[in-house]
Amino acid sequence: MKRSALFLVLVGFGIVACGGLETYYRPGVSVSTLNRDTDACKVKALRDVPPSTQVRRYPPEYIPPVKECDADGVCTVVRVGYFIPGEIVTFDPNDALRKRVENQCMADKGYLPVSIPPCPGNVVNTVPARATKTLPDLTPNSCVIRNKNGTFQIVTRG
Repeated sequence: MKRSALFLVLVGFGIVACGGLETYYRPGVSVSTLNRDTDACKVKALRDVPPSTQVRRYPPEYIPPVKECDADGVCTVVRVGYFIPGEIVTFDPNDALRKRVENQCMADKGYLPVSIPPCPGNVVNTVPARATKTLPDLTPNSCVIRNKNGTFQIVTRG
C-alpha cells in the first residue's frame, strides 16, 4: 500500500513538473549511493547497448532561375538558379533502447524515475542552504533547491 501511494506521488510529480530535478528515487538511500548506482547502470546500458552513430545526408535541392518575359517574348533572368546543400544529420538509433536498459537496471535496484519541481522563491529565501545527503520520503509538497555547487536540497513545504 505504501509503495503504491509513493508511486502515485511520483507519477504526479512527473505530470506537473516541467523543471526541477529529474532523477531516480528510493527513499532512505544516500545521495552518494544513488550516484554510484546510476553510474553503474549507465555503464551497464552503454556496454549492453553500445552507440551506433549514423550519419544521414539529405539530398541537395535545386532552386531554378526566375525569368521575366516582356510582351515581345524577350526573357531576362532576374535571379539565377542555385543549389541548397543537403543537411547532414547524425543520430544514434540505440539511444531509446539504451535508456530503457538503464531504467530497468535502476528499477531492479528499487529506484523509480521522478521529477521534483523547483521550490518557489519564498521557500528558497527562507530555508538555510545545505545539500540533501539522504533521500527523504516525497510528498505532494516536496520541492527541490538547486545549489550553486551542483548539489541539491529536497524540501517539504508546510
